[in-house]
Amino acid sequence: MAENDGNTPSTPPSGTTAPAPGPLGGPFWRLWTSSGLSNLADGALKAALPLVALRLTDSPVLIAGVATASTLPWLLCALPAGALADRFDRRLAMVGANVVRVILLLVLALCLTLGFGSIWLLYAVAFAIGVTETLYDTSAQSILPQVVPRSSLSRANGRLYAAELTGQEFIGPPLGSALVAAGVALAFLTPAGLWAAAVGMLLLVKGRFRVKRTGPSTTLRSEIAEGVRFLWANRLLRRFALMVGAANFASQAAFSVFVLYAVGAGSYLGLHEAAFGLLLISTAVGSLIGSFLVERIERWCGRTRALRVSVIGFALLVGVPGLSTNLWVVTVGLGAGGAAIMVWNVIVVSLRQRLTPDRLLGRVNSVFRLLAWGTMPLGAITGGVLASLIGLRPMYLLLGGSMLLMLLPLIRLSDARFDAAEAEVVDREAR
Repeated sequence: MAENDGNTPSTPPSGTTAPAPGPLGGPFWRLWTSSGLSNLADGALKAALPLVALRLTDSPVLIAGVATASTLPWLLCALPAGALADRFDRRLAMVGANVVRVILLLVLALCLTLGFGSIWLLYAVAFAIGVTETLYDTSAQSILPQVVPRSSLSRANGRLYAAELTGQEFIGPPLGSALVAAGVALAFLTPAGLWAAAVGMLLLVKGRFRVKRTGPSTTLRSEIAEGVRFLWANRLLRRFALMVGAANFASQAAFSVFVLYAVGAGSYLGLHEAAFGLLLISTAVGSLIGSFLVERIERWCGRTRALRVSVIGFALLVGVPGLSTNLWVVTVGLGAGGAAIMVWNVIVVSLRQRLTPDRLLGRVNSVFRLLAWGTMPLGAITGGVLASLIGLRPMYLLLGGSMLLMLLPLIRLSDARFDAAEAEVVDREAR
């Protein structure tokens, strides 16, 4: 594919007159396949790491430390990752990130096989993989407007999120759980192989995906500052970044110790390791359904109402373990939360891609994720502390109630405001 000039949107955004979306094209589907493989590896690792940690310690704080280590890079590395995604070829950045992840898991599997496993080794590998994730994910979100027309972004994001959440939460977790039961080393060798296959698919996406740079050379620091100023000046993007940060804080607190709620004879659900991964499938089922319905939901009730309903789903996701210890009730709550996450993500990510020039998209994505994801390590350790202090079920009730507070910033938002913001981008680009 030809390199995008970084300034002119391919098609007008939602809310303006635009031709009917066409096929997404071969490059998108190769990108989609690579994303599916990569996220399947993420999902397997998502279940494998806490289960291996559970074999090493039963401390809620130490187990929550695995999630803290894997998400801390979003607080420390998100901004430089965004600047690099705008400087370099985004496809090659994704390739490099996955190659490093393959090497890390091979080293971890070797250490575990030789008997050198420890909770601190898990922390180190989780942190290093998290660093590569900041570059991979930022580049992956930033490359999409270079692959498909902007009028097709909602549909393309929906398909990518379907692949992401199917891999991360539908197939990956039970796969990771089963692999841990079969052999700890195998649980890390398999994701390494999946990431290697994802690299192969990315290499089949032809073309250059480096945004054309204009003007004099600038420093990394000044480029990061430009992205920060752009997002902070945009009230819609700023509001959503802060809201997602609050939601991620609560959800990470909830799920950093979810293994203690669900796994073992003394837990509330009493599941064995393999069944833990199967329980997480319920979130993915809801997400998968939501990914194919989100376009219709946008048309039926509008973006603003869809976001409000999503917040209720968030509250169910983290609050239902505090309301019930019935496996089926918990499963339905997780499924509803998964659908809500999908609807919210597609709407908000597509909006961000439409409102941001391509030359800034990597940096704006990284600033957004710093605010939205930088809270996750804090949430993870908070979950461990709260579980130790007040117990698991009271903690889930508290977190579910806090999620409902996200409705307050949505009260005055309207679809007309979304459309006006997108129309303003079209007018500015036309001048």
